[in-house]
Amino acid sequence: MQEQPIFLFDLDSTITRQEILPTIANMVGRGPQMRDLTEKCMQGALPFRESFLSRVNLLKDIPVNDVADAIAKIPVHEHVCEFVREHKKHCFIVTGNLDVWIEKLVERIGLEGNVYCSRGIVSEGQLLGVASVIDKRLTVEQFVGPLVAVGDGSNDADMISMAQVGIGFGGVRPIAPSVLEVCTHAIYREDKLCEFLKRL
Repeated sequence: MQEQPIFLFDLDSTITRQEILPTIANMVGRGPQMRDLTEKCMQGALPFRESFLSRVNLLKDIPVNDVADAIAKIPVHEHVCEFVREHKKHCFIVTGNLDVWIEKLVERIGLEGNVYCSRGIVSEGQLLGVASVIDKRLTVEQFVGPLVAVGDGSNDADMISMAQVGIGFGGVRPIAPSVLEVCTHAIYREDKLCEFLKRL
């Protein structure tokens, strides 16, 4: 691309090396329910909004700071993070996850202020509910200029289909069929993903 592209990254299993909410659910003994909801959403069997609100309810009673601290420690793809830090002005995270849960992880990644996400309602350290759930299609429509989008789940398919370069990344888990149908590239290793991004 001759013009500097804007890079849009999903968070779970794209920047992180693990699915975020299932990891937290495992810590409090709610892993099976969370895995079921997550898998159905990833494969497109359950709409993202419905799945996400159900997943939030599983963790709603845990203090927000406890969830945020645990999420902040989740392993990340270090080379992908190096890329986004080097190109911070042109890199954005687009994720369904709640702002109050991921803010410490986002700081660790180095993309504070460059995040589009769902919003939580908090009072005295407890999550009361969800104020808004992100619509990735509407979010992507706000950007101007050539787009490069990277993700793996069915809720990333719209974002990837709207980008000039849409990358399905299978470095952690299988790329969803809906993403494979619309992506321009499918990449399965972090080093290869970073090599490709640097060429754009």
